Amino acid sequence: MTVVHHRSAGGSTGSSAGRPANPHPYALSHLETLESEAVHIFREVAGEFERPVILFSGGKDSIVMLHLALKAFAPAAVPFSLVHVDTGHNFPEVLAYRDRTAAGHGLRLHIASVQEYIDDGRLRERPDGTRNPLQTVPLLDAIAEGRHDAVFGGGRRDEEKARAKERVFSLRDEFGAWDPRRQRPELWALYNGRHAPGEHVRVFPLSNWTELDVWQYIAREGIELPQIYFAHKRDVFARDGMWLAPGAWGGPKDDETTERRRIRYRTVGDMSCTGAVDSDAGTVEQVITEITTSRITERGATRADDKLSEAAMEDRKREGYF
Repeated sequence: MTVVHHRSAGGSTGSSAGRPANPHPYALSHLETLESEAVHIFREVAGEFERPVILFSGGKDSIVMLHLALKAFAPAAVPFSLVHVDTGHNFPEVLAYRDRTAAGHGLRLHIASVQEYIDDGRLRERPDGTRNPLQTVPLLDAIAEGRHDAVFGGGRRDEEKARAKERVFSLRDEFGAWDPRRQRPELWALYNGRHAPGEHVRVFPLSNWTELDVWQYIAREGIELPQIYFAHKRDVFARDGMWLAPGAWGGPKDDETTERRRIRYRTVGDMSCTGAVDSDAGTVEQVITEITTSRITERGATRADDKLSEAAMEDRKREGYF
């Protein structure tokens, strides 16, 4: 495994918000171990595949993933382009962050637009206005058009039970579908990227990270995030036990009342299915404290699309979704 050593400004290793300082100066801390694993994965893919691409939405997991890619290849440029499937209902501040970050690092960003697919008849709008399930076709088309044989995603095993089943290297067939029976063993950090023509591999460098790990790493590295992740006042309305943002996607309905609350988002995606949580956490450290007391995963608490059925995520993954 490739090892990346990191020392804080104070000269000691392993110090991060929420964790004690490492008593052994030459041993890797928990975060350094996760960082080293992710860097190793990026370099393995660069050496094994011809046309990898990174999915980048401007969400915190994809931000951390890009940060790790920049570290993996520094001082050289990241040898991959970026792809984002834009539902047309994404949060404006997250899209602004996405564009600013891609331009700042000189990375090519390809945007696959769900709205364009609806406008030209390739996709049909859902009655509930939710577009997250509609991302699959534009994603698969972008992979095929770019001839990408490896696609990096920011999925983590702690998010959802279907994602917990998936390997770091996840083989997808010629239709982009995931078959749990085709999962390959990954002993001793040895990854099998072999695939037939037309197939590709989804790669998850953050598989072994938790939500808390991500935030502690953000704190340690001083990574900038969209302000949507921190407590702010916003107009929201209640639906199915979640605070949703009003918008052209179909909310609120006549019997739903908009109110202004102090909230933040634990995860971001399509506005129609991404809920906010009441919060006073305005800094990274306060978010970390808040997460340590939460007993609900970020997707379990704030993603309506995962509540459509018990196997909602797994069903989408079998169709080609991430």
